[in-house]
Amino acid sequence: MTTIASLLEKYEQRIIGQQKNLRLLLTAALAGGHVLIEGVPGTGKTQMVKTLASLLDSSFSRIQFTPDLLPSDITGSSIYNMKEHAFQTLKGPIFTNVLLADEINRTPAKTQAALLEAMEEKQVTIQGETYALPDFFFVAATQNPIEFEGTYPLPEAQQDRFFFKLKIDFPNLAEETAVLQMIIEEQRNPQELSAMFTNETLAEVQKKIKEVHISNEIADYIIKIVRKTRELEHIQYGASTRAAIAIAKTAQAWAYLDNRDYITPDDVKVVSIPSLRHRIQLSPYAELEGSDIDETIQELVGSIAVPR
Repeated sequence: MTTIASLLEKYEQRIIGQQKNLRLLLTAALAGGHVLIEGVPGTGKTQMVKTLASLLDSSFSRIQFTPDLLPSDITGSSIYNMKEHAFQTLKGPIFTNVLLADEINRTPAKTQAALLEAMEEKQVTIQGETYALPDFFFVAATQNPIEFEGTYPLPEAQQDRFFFKLKIDFPNLAEETAVLQMIIEEQRNPQELSAMFTNETLAEVQKKIKEVHISNEIADYIIKIVRKTRELEHIQYGASTRAAIAIAKTAQAWAYLDNRDYITPDDVKVVSIPSLRHRIQLSPYAELEGSDIDETIQELVGSIAVPR
């Protein structure tokens, strides 16, 4: 756990003003899931993901999603090598440990869907041949919440593949000043970020996270939260069973980061909002009344009896 604590400390030193989001990002990655990050340009989304990859000693690829991006630009393609008179497979940027899908909502659904098999099955099919992705494979997809012209909203099936949806806000005055000072200092004295984990350590941590105990009472608590999303009148579409799985897995990772081998109801409450905010849809009248989806989830979770 010393390594985890040191990693979080180093992470928070490099990315200022996003303490909870950094921990949630690490939680999802260690739990074996993927994250959708929403925030306006210039709020450090790319740096968050790239820094995490460096700290975990993981390979990193970034794909800028555009309207003309093809599925093969992500997965790779098979070409004929005239010199060797044979077909050769060129693997795409998806063959990495940490993949940043930048502005994923700017490419058509066909290309977005190229990520589905990879995110769910950790494998890619190129010209009928299946290729396995690395054991540690983490997708962080970003989208801009204020520019919708020429965009392609993610289908529900695609959003459901993400464990979390994180919202990145502007830092406060003190944090923004600290960011500027840090950038100026790095220009004077560049420092290379060293990895805090090895591949073996990462695999060991992920194994321990799967062993974090989930009691029957906690499992029942998670199911009640998810089922409640389908029962409220002001929620038009509730969450699927995949949401319950995401909450359970990320609660295990959150508890492990807190140096515990068991889940508490507070762990479930913390991960419920980022796990559900992209999986439920408010009814039209609730949106007209100005209901906030995060507040709705918080009230929903608060209405469920906490196990003792």
